[in-house]
Parts: sequence; C-alpha cells; structure tokens
Amino acid sequence: MHRHRQEEGRTTTTGTPGTLQRIFDYSARADPYPLYAELRRTPVARQEDGSYVISTYREITDILNDPHLSSDVRNLSRPMPSVEGGAASSFIHMDSPEHDRLRRMATRHFGPPHTPGLVTGLEGFLTATVRSLIDDLAGKEQIDVVDDFAFPFPVTVICHLLGVPRENEPRFHLWVNDIMNSIDYDPKTDPKEKLDKGVQARKDLRQCLGELVEQRHGQPGDDLLSRLANDDGPDGRMADADIVATAKLLLIAGHETIVNLITNGMLTLLRHPQVLQRLRDEPDLVVPLVEELLRYEPPVQIIPWRAAYSDITVADTVIPKGSQIMLMLASGSRDPKRFHDPDRFDPDRRDNQHLGFGSGIHLCFGGPLARRETQIALTELVRRLDRPRLVADPPPYRASPVLRGPIHLDIEQGDG
Repeated sequence: MHRHRQEEGRTTTTGTPGTLQRIFDYSARADPYPLYAELRRTPVARQEDGSYVISTYREITDILNDPHLSSDVRNLSRPMPSVEGGAASSFIHMDSPEHDRLRRMATRHFGPPHTPGLVTGLEGFLTATVRSLIDDLAGKEQIDVVDDFAFPFPVTVICHLLGVPRENEPRFHLWVNDIMNSIDYDPKTDPKEKLDKGVQARKDLRQCLGELVEQRHGQPGDDLLSRLANDDGPDGRMADADIVATAKLLLIAGHETIVNLITNGMLTLLRHPQVLQRLRDEPDLVVPLVEELLRYEPPVQIIPWRAAYSDITVADTVIPKGSQIMLMLASGSRDPKRFHDPDRFDPDRRDNQHLGFGSGIHLCFGGPLARRETQIALTELVRRLDRPRLVADPPPYRASPVLRGPIHLDIEQGDG
C-alpha cells in the first residue's frame, strides 16, 4: 500500500457531502471560496457515492505527483462514459508510458528544448490579433469581454498555430462554441439539442482535423499539424488519430482556459482599481499579476477525477483501488497553510507555486502560451479601454464549477 505523509494527525475519514453539493450548486458559482475553506477542514473527505475529495495544497500536490494515480477512465471501479464516441483519447487521459511518449512527441514542436522560440515567435501575431479585436470595440459604450474579445481570441490563435486555413476558421469558432455549450449541459433544464450539437461538433471537428493532417503528409511546413505529420523523431511518427486528438486538446482545453483566465483577470482588475492603474503605469507587472490570477481566480477549479491503481493512504485516509478522486485545485491554491493571506489578490506575492495549471506529469503543456496570451490581452485591454466599469457584479457565470468563469462580462467605457 502506498502512503502519503500525514497532515499532522488532523485528517479524518468523515466526509462533507453537504459542502461539496453546495460547491456544485449554481448559487455558489460567483464565490465558491468560503465553501472551499469549509471543505479544507477535512482535507480528504469520503463522499456518499464512495468517491474522495482532496482539498488541501500539500495533499493535492502529493497526489498529482503520485505514480499510483491513473488518468485513464478505465481504471475507475465505475468507469465513466467517454464523450469521444470511440475516437482516440488525448494523452491527458492516458498513463505512463504511453502518456509520456505522446507528450514528448507533441512537446518537441510546442516549446523548449526542441522549439524554444515557439511562443516568442508568436508575439507579433498575438499582439496584432488582440489589437484588432480591441479596435473593433472603439466607440462602443458597452462591451461584453467574453463575446467581443476573450472567446474569439484563443480560437484564432490555436487555428493559426495548427495551420488551419483562414477560410475554415469561422467553422472552428462555431464548433468550439457548440462544444463549450454542451459541456454545461444539464438534462433537467436544457434541451437535448444542446447536447446533440456538441456531439456533432466534436465529430465535425475530428473529421476536419483528420483531413488537414492527411493533406500535410509529405508537405513539411512551420505549422504544428505539418510538423507532427512529418516528424520521425526518437519516438517515431505520431499516428494520425493521435495528432487529431492532440490538436483537439489544444483547441478545446486551451480555448476554455484562456477565455476564463482573461475574463476572470479583467473582472479581478475592475474589482481592484489600484492594481488596474498600476498595470497601466507598470506594464511589466503583468507577469507576476497573471501568476497571481492563476492562484487567486484559476480558470480550472477542479480535476473531477483520478483513479487509484491500488489502495493508497492520503493523510491517514485509506482510499481503495479504483476509487474516484476529485482534486479541488482552486481550494489548494487558497490554502492558508501554503499561502499567506490567501484570499487577498496580491500581484507582488512571492513564492507563488499555485496549482492553476496542475502539477506532475500532467502539468498543462500549453501553459507558456496561455500565460503569454493572457499577459498581452490584459495589458492591451487595460491600456486601450476608456475608464472601464462593471455593469453587473457579480456577473452571470457559466454553469460549470470545474471550468469556472463568467459567461458574460459586460462593462461600460467612456462617459457611459
């Protein structure tokens, strides 16, 4: 049996299902943080359905770096249905050694050490795209940061990175929109059409990406699809199905992360006008500021499941083999045992080892690009918008407690 270090004898095996249910209830979406604090009283909490919730920084970090934990849904004692309809899964849903092999093949073309200039090489494109979107907002007294800016920006960037022809981009925007809407599907309140459109969008996206990959064979280029389709590296050539799954991961996971990070960031700055003014005056502040946003208002709040390969003990709690383990990343990043005054937004914070991009072998491999996109976006928004003010606080949020962010962020600018 694998054992993690104890939490000073404080951890118990009693669960707090009421707290978790309240976190998942939509009424908590605008401010789940007091409930996370309540959850941390029992760092490892067994739920009524037999799953386990882990909410404290040290335990989350330990378990994210534990080789006895699985990201493969088949290792759950009660496997979940796949939304991919039999298509290849991306490597984030795999374990070593297959995960490691595919991730190495992808990262050879996505950043250091093999392509160290990828993100810096995109600087001009990122800045031009951001400025073009902001140009379209000129003269508008009221704008929606989500619809008018944060949503279209990352789709455009990922399409450019992958090498999607410009004439295909509008279709990609529609597919991403339908997929994102379907993630929030609630059978109790939503029409089934919402789910069906998401399923169809996934199929259409896979088919289009597959055709693009097929066209790239024997046609080396600078785009990511071309590089993956023609690379015979140390691990061999990536199969077309895996290239499609990797591209889809970049498009969907990367998109949702950036939308929430930019929108949560703008909301936080409007709530902290002194910091907003500092960013105007000190553009270099944006680097630590985005790190603090990843801790304070992370775009991914929860990892809904991991599976235990074998019985493990986490801080005195035995978690049986096959159990579903839910990791509350946002709670860990506000753990007062790890961060001083964790509920304060402080861009000058030092030693900010947050969980905003996870940890361990599944640390977000698109993190460097996500950071730079957000840094450029917030710097330009703050510089160019004219006396922006929130229309509603809190704004309306998306239904998902996992990928948490406003569904709209209406702001006024100018004289109003």
